[in-house]
Amino acid sequence: MRLKECLVRTTVDVIEGKWKPIILFALKGGPRRYGELRREVPEAAQKVLTEQLRELEADGILGRKIKTGKAPEVLYSLTSYGRTLMPILSAMAGWGKRHRAVASYRSEEDANLRGAMAPMESAGAAKREKGRKNRLKPVLHAA
Repeated sequence: MRLKECLVRTTVDVIEGKWKPIILFALKGGPRRYGELRREVPEAAQKVLTEQLRELEADGILGRKIKTGKAPEVLYSLTSYGRTLMPILSAMAGWGKRHRAVASYRSEEDANLRGAMAPMESAGAAKREKGRKNRLKPVLHAA
């Protein structure tokens, strides 16, 4: 199968981008102002956040509504089409939760293994140090 024929690739093309899935997940709870989205994704540069919002809007995934008044505000929300991505994002969140637990378990396991190896490593280091000193003795006595 060619990459351009892959339907997973088609989906990834729409939601790819470091912040798009997080933006979409933030909008799951309802419309958000731009400032609220900035707080949801503080690591994203303003330029990148704006670009990704525009791309999602161009793909019909989210809508942008301007409320006029004393202080005009822009509200972003998922379109009905955009809401069809929620099961995918929920599955991704579930997988992320399980992966985080597995990674944490592995990290603990690695730390325990390193802790168990420490006495052996220090014994080996002491042995190497003793060997090094023994090799230096003739040089020290020769002086």
